[in-house]
Amino acid sequence: MKAKQLQQKKRKETPLMVQYNSIKSKHPEALLLFRVGDFYETFGQDAIKASEILGIVLTNRANGSSNIELAGFPYHSLDTYLPKLVRSGERVAICEQLEDPKLTKKIVKRGVSELVTPGVSYNDLTLTSNKNNFLASIYYGRDSIGISFLDISTGEFLIDQGNKDYINKLLYDLEPKEVLFEKNNQIIFNQDFDFLSCIFGLDEWVFTKDYTRDLLLRKFKTNSLKGFGVEELHNGTIAAGVILHYLNETNHNKTDHILSVSRIGLEKYVWMDRFTVRNLEIFHSFNRDAKTLIDILDSTSSPMGSRLLRRWLALPLKDKKVLQSRIDIVEGFKDNTEFAKIIRTEIINIGDLERLISKVSTGRISPRECKKLGEALQSLPEIKKYCKNSVLPPIKRLSRKIILCQKIEKKINSQLLSNPPVLSNKGNIINDGLNKELDKLRNLRSTGKEYLDEILKREIEHTGISSLKIAFNNVFGYYLEVRNTHKEKVPEEWIRKQTLVNAERYITEELKEYETKILTAEEKIFELELSIYQNLVLEISKYVNKIQNNAHIIAQLDCFLSFASIANKYNYCKPQLEEDSVLEIKQGRHPVIEKQLSNEEHYIPNDVYLDNKTQQIMMITGPNMSGKSALLRQTALIVLMAQIGSFVPARVAKIGLVDKIFTRVGASDNISMGESTFMVEMNETASILNNISKNSLIILDEIGRGTSTYDGISIAWAIAEYLHNSDSKPKTLFATHYHELNQMENSFDRIKNYNVSVKETNQDIIFLRKLQKGGSNHSFGIHVAKMAGMPRLLIERSKIMLNQLEKSRSKKTINNQKGDMQLSFFKLDDPVLEQVRDELVNIDINSLTPVEAKLKLNEIKKLIGN
Repeated sequence: MKAKQLQQKKRKETPLMVQYNSIKSKHPEALLLFRVGDFYETFGQDAIKASEILGIVLTNRANGSSNIELAGFPYHSLDTYLPKLVRSGERVAICEQLEDPKLTKKIVKRGVSELVTPGVSYNDLTLTSNKNNFLASIYYGRDSIGISFLDISTGEFLIDQGNKDYINKLLYDLEPKEVLFEKNNQIIFNQDFDFLSCIFGLDEWVFTKDYTRDLLLRKFKTNSLKGFGVEELHNGTIAAGVILHYLNETNHNKTDHILSVSRIGLEKYVWMDRFTVRNLEIFHSFNRDAKTLIDILDSTSSPMGSRLLRRWLALPLKDKKVLQSRIDIVEGFKDNTEFAKIIRTEIINIGDLERLISKVSTGRISPRECKKLGEALQSLPEIKKYCKNSVLPPIKRLSRKIILCQKIEKKINSQLLSNPPVLSNKGNIINDGLNKELDKLRNLRSTGKEYLDEILKREIEHTGISSLKIAFNNVFGYYLEVRNTHKEKVPEEWIRKQTLVNAERYITEELKEYETKILTAEEKIFELELSIYQNLVLEISKYVNKIQNNAHIIAQLDCFLSFASIANKYNYCKPQLEEDSVLEIKQGRHPVIEKQLSNEEHYIPNDVYLDNKTQQIMMITGPNMSGKSALLRQTALIVLMAQIGSFVPARVAKIGLVDKIFTRVGASDNISMGESTFMVEMNETASILNNISKNSLIILDEIGRGTSTYDGISIAWAIAEYLHNSDSKPKTLFATHYHELNQMENSFDRIKNYNVSVKETNQDIIFLRKLQKGGSNHSFGIHVAKMAGMPRLLIERSKIMLNQLEKSRSKKTINNQKGDMQLSFFKLDDPVLEQVRDELVNIDINSLTPVEAKLKLNEIKKLIGN
């Protein structure tokens, strides 16, 4: 019965829609662009979705006995519309006509030529030049989670494995555009990685050890993965193999530019969880249009330099030797601006060498891009020469790694015209003098006009038709046009082809012979040029490894030049890297905030000193808006900048290398997960306390403010005490509104009080933003409310309430004996509770009968509303 219904449905559909539905069924998750003549069409739900995303007209067409939604655009507009679809998170299957419609009487054969997804794309318009376009894959193993990243546009293939926190960190740092996972694990996957937007589930069988390992070994033509240092990463290699499987499934089989897979390696980098990366506003800001750290540091001259700088910021180093080498190179460029200018100019000429050479391997490089590649290779000898002559050993070492590809560079620049077209099927690609047959055909084409002029001159003399002209159209080729006033003079051997209002058109045997010759020459020219060009691309592909290596060296130089440029521009100092616990910053500044101040404002620098012997915890108090948070963040950012190899915004910076940076700042709810501000705060703080080390740098801002005053003070005190008494003794900056914590300095020898100073004048305050020793006893919250423009009556009422509350406070005492903490802060401030207190104080317990006690207790219950 069902088969019969299916047959009836097929009979009702047009042959085109039967073909469409057959192809669509193979790619149900993708939006199918179906080539019909000169248009890409979408049907049904795809059409509705495409019309919304692209802003194109939604209509309908007949489909047998019914109608179906339709939306389309011209095929030559694919580069305009495809990026919009991919950036909106769509997977797009491009279905092409596989034969010439003129050569078949049946429906044209069609098939999907490419599946473009957010994580798998070569199209420049879908890529962001200064960011990697990573496709990621995640595999849940028994003992760890495997992860892999591939940027198919550059060939970078990364792998690792670890716990959920580590995988979360990598996903947040590297920002993949698409993540693959096992369908069976969708629930736990969504719980663990709730911030991911574009994900795609694959069947369980894909995530098997033998299958994925075989894909990797066949890809790299090896017997093991030991040479890549990932042999023991069983879960990570499964994730990497899944990516190769996905490339095959999406018809991306040309992967010769993916030459290796490398381990990320947690042990090499400073640990920063995603909360820290977010809180420090390294890549993104909470405020729209606000600048971030990368906006300040990125003064690179090439997209590949910009991408590498982003990676360095996401993964700061712990290796002093490598960092010192980077800083020395930056110093060399900083002190020799002429040298830096020469190298920078050459790097600008090079452009995005990394993505250009990847396009060679995939056969997607256009003639114009190929010429750009040849020009880029021309700049390498100059860079190598100048770097080789440098007095700095690290720059000399880099120069030795540059491999000059002069043979292929000369071939590219000698074979291609100076300004070849974007499309290879349009001709005008190859230089003259390279191929004799090509030159001969071009000569025939170029002399064609002269030949036609001779025919025209001869026929005018022969017929006496002075207004005779020769022209060409696509219907019947070359023709002679005669006005009606002269049609009696037309020779009998001319063949009439078209009659117009005022003229008639004719062809001759001579014109047809010439037309055949010239059109054949044109076709042969295109074929020859395309063949020569394809052979050139094939020749370039042999240099992929060398050119990728050069691209990496140039990207590094670009980063060093960027650091040197901003160091000169913003007056940064060279950090002194040490392997001890001391962090000493003199006149440090916030790299982002100081650039956002107006010309009339000046950033107030401050000193910070931390170690694990004398001043492990700086307890910082001060009013809102005084600069506490900026001071905390600038300290972390200065350390971070030093550990990527940059100069830093300070007069002096001695950096005892850190292995972890933790921050707990700001307040945010996670309502979707049922978590309050305070729960988020406690989760993040717990993560810090459970992962500290002796070389950690911890930034805590207003811990405990998400709950009641008493609970907040208790928790903040306990956290500070825990950090102080920990065997790790991590360096900590602790900003708080709880002035009661200033008493900790008296009991804990490595906790020191500081405050960000203000000046009071006539009940107003001036923020001096200068850190000084000693604690602060005021928060100045009402002053800040006044500055924010709160109504005057509200401010006056606040002052009255503040005075009443301060009068009701008793002396604060905090006793810390034998490790126990007992808090006794205030009298009860609630009027009802004060009345209850008074009632209890006035009771004479000794003279009270049981019945009277019961009645009194009942009165008290009524007072508190029970």
